[in-house]
Amino acid sequence: MKKPQSVEFVKSAQSAPDFPPPAEPEVAFVGRSNVGKSTLLNTLVATKRMAFVSKTPGRTQLINFFRIPSEMMLVDLPGYGFAKAPRSVREHWETLITSYLFERTGLCLVLLLVDIRRDPMASDQLVRDMLVEANLAHAVVATKADKLSKSKVRQQRNKLQAVYGPAETSEEVPFITFSAVTNEGRKELWKVIETHLHASKRAPRK
Repeated sequence: MKKPQSVEFVKSAQSAPDFPPPAEPEVAFVGRSNVGKSTLLNTLVATKRMAFVSKTPGRTQLINFFRIPSEMMLVDLPGYGFAKAPRSVREHWETLITSYLFERTGLCLVLLLVDIRRDPMASDQLVRDMLVEANLAHAVVATKADKLSKSKVRQQRNKLQAVYGPAETSEEVPFITFSAVTNEGRKELWKVIETHLHASKRAPRK
């Protein structure tokens, strides 16, 4: 996919009633705090300013909606895991994520981001199982591939794919290694997104 002509920030939402009315098909990004969701979003649309990038895990506490006009909505979900925040705040984030994933009409693809440097984590596996249970189309994106040697990337990819890749679904779950520094995986990721966008546009509206 070519660089989008424009990317518009729509709004930030702190609860389901705040979500914008569904229009274009939506692609959601979910992952642990500091896994690189905002950086991936910026790289994907070739801009440095679309999504706020913070060095503090858990800084993104809202669901952020960005529109590529006449194409899709990109949805940045709050991070989970290591966020240094009160338990009540973390529970609110989890409720917000769950309400979006299970109730949002127009959601055509969820991208689960995992850090390729880390071994499989229980929280990521829980989200992955939740996506399978809800029968949501999803792909796994292993970020920060530039932080490891090529041999280590292959080793970690095999280890992570063995855990996150297989699913009790009728379709194979794509597994993509990604780097915002080298652009590794960007084209592959766009192909996956476009496949699900086209399928969504062909399918009857919910």
